[in-house]
Amino acid sequence: MARYFDVHPDNPQPRALAQVAEILRGGGLVAYPTDSGYALGCGLGNREGLERIRSLRRLDDKHHFTLVCSEFAQLGQYVQMNNDVFRAVKAATPGAYTFILTATREAPKVMLHPKKRTVGVRVPRHTTALALLHTLGEPLMSSTLILPGETEPMTDGWQVNDELGAQLDAVLDSGDCGLEPTTIVDLSGDEVEITRYGSGDPEPFEA
Repeated sequence: MARYFDVHPDNPQPRALAQVAEILRGGGLVAYPTDSGYALGCGLGNREGLERIRSLRRLDDKHHFTLVCSEFAQLGQYVQMNNDVFRAVKAATPGAYTFILTATREAPKVMLHPKKRTVGVRVPRHTTALALLHTLGEPLMSSTLILPGETEPMTDGWQVNDELGAQLDAVLDSGDCGLEPTTIVDLSGDEVEITRYGSGDPEPFEA
């Protein structure tokens, strides 16, 4: 069963965050709140954690997993950006966007798209998510918690715990959460492609 951590939305308790970070370092799978619904996250390179996410969400191998980072400055380590892409992503970060970009050698190989060698990256605008990332000290390999057959993410920590607690190692609940998934913008090719419309305003990326 998952350990359930209920933290303050504005000042999440450091002790609880440290315990969740320790679970992640130990190979655990965690559900945590973001500005675009709940997400499932595991530590960098945790192949088993990604397989558990695939199983929970019934994802195929074409799914883009996301590196959730604490700040824009981290992105350059994991994805390639030319000057135009750099400026566009920086202007929209932090925010409710996931950007698909070509991975660098630093990106965990287990989460790359098998054919395109691309990966999703994002920086959330959510106090608890950012506090967890800062406590952990590295990005999370992650995916929005959208259950099979659904189009919207789960948004209540208690409900996540009730329905999925037996399949997770921890649920981090701070009571507040975005209601829509991110807008996904693919910047890996010659043309900008919006592959999912969500809570991030698509206008800056539409020709």
